[in-house]
Amino acid sequence: MVNSFRTFVLFAALLAFGVQGWAQGGLRVQKVTQDIYALVGDLGNRSPENLGNNATFGLVVTDEGAVLIDSGGSYAGAQAIAVAIKTVTDQPVVKVINTGGQDHRWLGNDYFKRQGAEIIAGAAAVEDQQARTQDQLIVLNNLVGEELMASTNPVYAETRFEDEYAFTLGGKEFAIHHKGQAHTPGDSFVWLPGEKTLFSGDIVYVERMLGVGGQSNSKSWLEAYQAMAAFEPRHLIPGHGPATTLARGNKDTRDYLRFLRRSIGAFIDNGGNVADISSVDQSSFSYLLNFDSLAGRNAQQVFFEMEWE
Repeated sequence: MVNSFRTFVLFAALLAFGVQGWAQGGLRVQKVTQDIYALVGDLGNRSPENLGNNATFGLVVTDEGAVLIDSGGSYAGAQAIAVAIKTVTDQPVVKVINTGGQDHRWLGNDYFKRQGAEIIAGAAAVEDQQARTQDQLIVLNNLVGEELMASTNPVYAETRFEDEYAFTLGGKEFAIHHKGQAHTPGDSFVWLPGEKTLFSGDIVYVERMLGVGGQSNSKSWLEAYQAMAAFEPRHLIPGHGPATTLARGNKDTRDYLRFLRRSIGAFIDNGGNVADISSVDQSSFSYLLNFDSLAGRNAQQVFFEMEWE
C-alpha cells in the first residue's frame, strides 16, 4: 500500500509539473514532425531522478490511438512516460514496440499492458530480455532504488517476430526491422515510410558515447547501422539523445564504431596486448558525453571481439 501511494504521489507531481517538470525529471518532449515526438531522457546513468529512463523514447499519435516506442526502465518510469504523453495527446497508447533487450526498452511494459496496449518485440529481443531480467533488476535496484523499483514486474511482448513486422494504424504505416545484433542481440528499428521518420533504438547514439558491452557485437552493429541508414530517413529519433539527422548519427555512432574496429584491428596486428589498450588514442571522440567512463571499456570489449573473428 505504501509503494502504491508513493507511485500515485509521483504520478500526480509529474502531472502537475507538466513539460517543465519533465526537464527536471530527466525527460523532455521534443516535437519532431506532425504527430511524432521524441521523449528525450537523461544522457547519464540510471538514477532515482530518472527512474531508469536514461534513454530516448518515441511517440506516434494517430486517430486510432498512440504507438509508443519503448516503455521505460521501470513501472514508475512508464508512468512518467504516460504523463509526458498526456502533455501532447489524449489518445491512449494502444501499441508498444520494444526495440531491444536493454532495460529501458521494456521494463515499463507492465504499466502499458495494464492499460490495454499490445506489446510488440522481436523474438531475439525477448530472448535477451528473459536472459538478463534478473541482472537488470539487480542493477536498477542499486541505481534507482528498491523502493522506486518495487512495482516493476517483467512482462514480455505477446506479439513477436523474427526479422520484420508491419502494421497500419490510423493511416500510418509502421515497419519494424531486425537486422542483427547491435548494442544488444535483438535491436530493431522502426520505419514510418509516409513520414520518412525512423526510430533507431540502441542502434544510434548521439551526443553521448555508445557502450559496447558483453551483449554487443561491434561488427554486426555496423552492419545493422548501414541497413538502417539505407532508408535515408528525413527524421531520426535515436536510442539516446535528441531527434536528429542521419548525418549526426553517422558522426557520433557509425564513425566511432568504424574508428574502434580500425584502431583495435591495427593494435592487434601490431602485437598489442589488452593490458596496453589505453594506448589507443580515442581523443577525437572526447566531445561525446560519458567519454571518460566508456572509451576504455569499449576498446577492451572490441579487442576481445576481434581476437576471435
